Formats: sequence, structure tokens, C-alpha cells
Amino acid sequence: MSSVNEPIQTERSNQSKKPSKRNFIIIGAIIIIALILAGMSYYQATRFNSNITINGIKVGGLTADQVMDKLKTSKLTNRVYIGKQLILDKKDTQMAFTDKDLPKVKKLMKKQWTFLPSKKEKDYALAPEKTDHFRTETLKKQLKKELQFMNKSLKAPVDAQVKWEQGKIVISESKDGKQYDIDALLKDYDKQVYTSDVHLEPVFIQPIKSDDPIIKENEKKMQDFIQRSIDYKVQDKVYTLQANELVKKASISNDGKVSITESDMQKKVDEINKSQSTLNKDFKFKTHSGKVISVRGQGYGWAIDAEKETAMLEKAFEKGKESTSASNIYGNGWDYDAIGYETTANNGIGDTYAEVSIADQRIWIYKNGKLIVSTHVVTGKMATNEGTSPGVWYILYKASPYTLRGSAVGNPNYSVDVKYWAPFTNDGQGFHDADWRKNWAGNAYLKEGSAGCVNTPPDVMKTVYEHLSTYDPVIVY
Repeated sequence: MSSVNEPIQTERSNQSKKPSKRNFIIIGAIIIIALILAGMSYYQATRFNSNITINGIKVGGLTADQVMDKLKTSKLTNRVYIGKQLILDKKDTQMAFTDKDLPKVKKLMKKQWTFLPSKKEKDYALAPEKTDHFRTETLKKQLKKELQFMNKSLKAPVDAQVKWEQGKIVISESKDGKQYDIDALLKDYDKQVYTSDVHLEPVFIQPIKSDDPIIKENEKKMQDFIQRSIDYKVQDKVYTLQANELVKKASISNDGKVSITESDMQKKVDEINKSQSTLNKDFKFKTHSGKVISVRGQGYGWAIDAEKETAMLEKAFEKGKESTSASNIYGNGWDYDAIGYETTANNGIGDTYAEVSIADQRIWIYKNGKLIVSTHVVTGKMATNEGTSPGVWYILYKASPYTLRGSAVGNPNYSVDVKYWAPFTNDGQGFHDADWRKNWAGNAYLKEGSAGCVNTPPDVMKTVYEHLSTYDPVIVY
């Protein structure tokens, strides 16, 4: 039996060494899979994934060359949205891509590559080598202009603000608005500058909140402001003005500038005017005889323009000045000149002036307190109500020679030449020589006086003229 079984064992052994059909199938499957994977890898390496877009244009499944052709032939719709609102819709333009942009497309292809196909959505922004001036400049400017126009009709945000009210510091609450943050939207636009439809996410201007560091800093500035004081000089007097006494309401803008909105500054200026100004007030005047009289200020005198001076003082406080002087002064003279502001001696008249006594029909010219010349004169005719006007005036100007032209009772259009002329009233009264006058008597002015001027003897008028100066006070009584 052993001889019969041995050949059978040898045959089975030989059969076991032959490749099985199953092995061929496995090997074949592996080869096929490898080929499929190789093909897929090649496809993936040469094609964009299915849900990839460039500048909003679908490029899924396309090669770099195909994408380049599509980009070159695509148009930009030039529509701009904020959220869902279309705010600009301009004429379509051709994309500015050229073959020079192919390396950029290939670079994007490598960037988006995955070993296996991917359906992940991704939009890439790609700028062409050639500048698209319409998109980068023209459309952007139009967008900015449109946003500015839209903001005009939209509610602006209200910043929290530090204020001074009712003697204490208060901080107002902020309020949201509906105005667009243009800078933020333009930055968003720049990211989509080559996208056909530009979709901007709404971004609004944010108000400064009450807990912002700026508000804390402004609160400190307000505390410093309200402690300010100014030395305010009017003539030779100095008044110390305190912010916490005079400022009723003030606020600080978020750039740190203080603004006074209500104050008692004008009330303070009015008080100073009442006690110190001379305009339209009676001057105490000591005559040549030593008698003290009151003479009404007419052309001569000054006052502070309270409204303008208040604005000046408030600005001085806002800027942090420590001292200032009165600067808005006016008077009744020509062009509202303020005359006598610099003079404080002798009750505001000083020690250089011309004195005219109607009753005495005489004048006295003083220079630095010394009597220079005195002479008899003839003043305006009383009988016809053309008397020389009493008051404190000043020399307006001087002229030599001069032609006097005007009107008088009985002589409506006269013209007279004089050698010396020094007017002191706005309506034409002044000192001049009168070589035509025959009557120089002390009572001549009653019925034979001038038309209002001070007729001065020709032989002394030159001396009078030489010692009169422009702006010298003239006291007529």
C-alpha cells in the first residue's frame, strides 16, 4: 500500500506550488487601484476642485490654461452691495487678466490641491498683473462718494461727552447711529476689488462709550479747565477772572478741545464797562480857574464791545491763557475810534488838551500840564442856534491850508480859505483862523458868532495850530 500512496503525495505537492486564480485577482485589483489612484492624483494635480471659485468665477474641474481662458473672457458686473442693498450698479467691464497671470493661477492650483477630490467651497481673490484702473480707482471713488452721500441722511452716532453743568462735571451717555464706517467698508472693498459682484458687510461708525479711556482723560481735562483763571487787564486795572465762577456750561470734544457754551462773561464785562468806560459819560474836569465841572463825553471816550470781548475771553479760557488785555474797544469818533483808552490821568482826559469856555469866549492850550497859549476867540452864533457844541471832543485831523465848505444860516453854500484848520466834531466844528472877522468882542458870539467853529485870531492861530495834535481832547463848556 505504501508504493501506491507515494506517487499521489508527489502530485499534490506539485499542485500546491502553482499560482492560484485568487492571487491573480488580488494582484489585478491592486494594479487597477494603483492606476486609478495615479489617474486621480494626476487629475487632482491638473484640475481645480469642484467648488473652487476665483474672484467669484467658478473654475471647478478646469485646468490652469482653461481657467486662464475663462478669466480673460469674463466680465465684471461692477455691482456693489451693502448687505442685500444694491448701492452701485455700473457698466460691465472686461477683466484685466492676460497670459502673464498664468503662473498665479498655477500657484493657486497647488494651494487648493487635495489628494482626494474635495467639495469644500473656497473663493480665491486674484489680482491681475495689469492694473484695472476702473476697479482700483474710479469705482472705489464712486463708492466712497456714494457712502458719504448716504451718511448725510442717516442718523449719526452720539459720543459720550464730558460736560460742565450746574457747577459739576457730568458725562453724557453715548447713542448708536446708522451711519456707515466708510474706511472699514473701503478696506472690505479692497479685498474684493476684482470680484464681479462686491458684497460688503455693513459696518457702522461706533460711538465713544462712557467707559472709554478718552472719556476718562477728558474728565481730568475738565477738572483742570474749571480751575483756570485769567488776569484780564483793562487800562491800568487787572481783574482776575475765575472759570468756576463765570463758566456755566462747557464741554470737551473727543479731540480734547474745550468749548464754553454758556457763561456770565458778558455780565462781568458789563460791570467793568459801567465802572470804568468813559463813552457817553460825564467827565470831571478842572477848569483853568480851578473849578471842577462835569462835561459830557461826545466824540471823546471809549467803551468795551461786550459781545465781542466776551467771545475773546471765552476763547482765552478755552486755550488756557493766563492773561489777556481788553482788545475790542470802540468810541463815537470817526470810524468808531475809541479815543482816550490809554489815558487815565486827570479823570481820563490827561494833561494835554484844549479848553474852550463859551461864556468866557476864550481858549487855553495845555501841553503836559503846562499852559502853552491862551487867546480870546469867537464861537458859534447863539442867536441862530449855531452855538459851538459843548462836550468832550478830540482833534480829528489837521490841515494847512484848507478850504472850508458848508452851510450856515443865511449862507447855505459857503466856501472860505483858511491857513489853519483843526476840526474836533464829526459835523465840522473846529479851530481855524478868521482874517475876515472884524468883531472880536466878548459878546460877538451872541449875534455875530460863527457857524459853530471856534474863530481864532490870525496872529495867534499858527501857535494854537502847532500845539494841537491829532486825538488831543477838546473840552467845550
